[in-house]
This record gives sequence, C-alpha cells and structure tokens, in this order.
Amino acid sequence: MSEPVRVALVGATGLIGRSIIEESIGRRNDVQIVAIARREMKLPQGAKMEMVIAEPANWGEVLGVVMPNVLISALGTTWKRAGKSESAFRAVDYDLVLDTARAAVKLGIEHMVSVSSAGANPASKNLYLRVKGEAERDLSKVGFKRLDLLQPGLLRGSRERDIRFGEGFARAASPLIDPLMRGKWRAYRSIKAETVADGALKLASRKAAGRFTHDNESIWRAARDWAKRAA
Repeated sequence: MSEPVRVALVGATGLIGRSIIEESIGRRNDVQIVAIARREMKLPQGAKMEMVIAEPANWGEVLGVVMPNVLISALGTTWKRAGKSESAFRAVDYDLVLDTARAAVKLGIEHMVSVSSAGANPASKNLYLRVKGEAERDLSKVGFKRLDLLQPGLLRGSRERDIRFGEGFARAASPLIDPLMRGKWRAYRSIKAETVADGALKLASRKAAGRFTHDNESIWRAARDWAKRAA
C-alpha cells in the first residue's frame, strides 16, 4: 500500500477549502490534510487533521515545519469582501497565491494544485478573470515539477460568510441554464464544490510531471477516480 499524500491546504475556510476537508474524512490512508489559515474555523464532524493558524506572512515558515508532498491552494476572495478595492482583491487572488507557491518551491515541494476559474485569462477585461489568468500564468513560472490548474465553472455549494445574490440566483437556475450552455460556454456550467474538492484531492496524488489545466469535465473525471478508490 502506498503512503498517504501529505497535503498543505491554504484557503481552508472558503467553499472549496471546507469541501476538501469534508471530502478527506475517512480517507487517512489516502491523504493527510494540514490546513493553514489566518483564522480559526469549526471543523466538520469526523475530521482528523492538523490545522495551523498563522498570519499569511508566516505561511512559508509553517510549510517548512509541516513539509507536505503537495500544496493545494483554494485561496480566493470577492470584490465585496475586498472592499471593492482592486489592490485588496489582487492581494489575495494573486499576491498571496504566488507568495505561498514560491515559498513552497524554495522548500522543495514539487507539486501544486491551484483552484482557478473557467475563463481565466490575463488579457480579460473582467478583473476577476484577468487576475485569475495572471496567477495561472505566473504560477507556471515558479518552478513546480507538476502544476494542476483547476478551472471550474459556477460553483454550487453553501458559503458560510459570503452571500452573493446574483450567484445564488444563478445556482438555483443552473439545472435549467446548464443544458443551454454549449460550445465555448460549456466550460461555465455549474459544478458542485464537493466535486471540485474530490478532483483536487485525486490530482494531488498524480505523479506525472508537467502543467495541466482542468475544465469541468476533467475535474469530474478526477473526482470519479477519487470516489472509486473510496468504494
């Protein structure tokens, strides 16, 4: 039996981060999670994991102590939570993502899984998609042996701290809207947060070197593999 993958998770308090923790319950033989966060959170029942609370400036030191095999980043904020400030938004979705990645590479961590977004493009006129695209572009230059970039469409799941009316309406309407989204719009179809989490956990165990970009369908395939291993 292979050794479990030791994962450092940043962005643990968000929708995808919490889902990753939930989807790892009962899978200690496959994955061991060490969450690194700037604030405490209530762990789901049954979670057997480590959690380190530290200021982002100290996350590199924490990585040096826990020494994971893989770094998973589920970092991200919103325009509202960033105070409608472009610099505050970039500080999380670009600066913190890149700073954590660079610290990991310096420590010899060779694999990163980063949750981005469908439509990420450094040339986009949309701030959110542009910053996500810039982060993807520059993560590719950091020096990981393997980099997995997840580009999910609209995320379906319950957010604890961030109620978004427009996004909530889109999620509710997604069963009707998704079948109509074809061609290039197919990538923006909704996807469950736990599916993205399962996909991220499965990809964390992959060994082949390279840079891999995963759309909804690729994430679904990885998630199915993760579920099969648990069966």
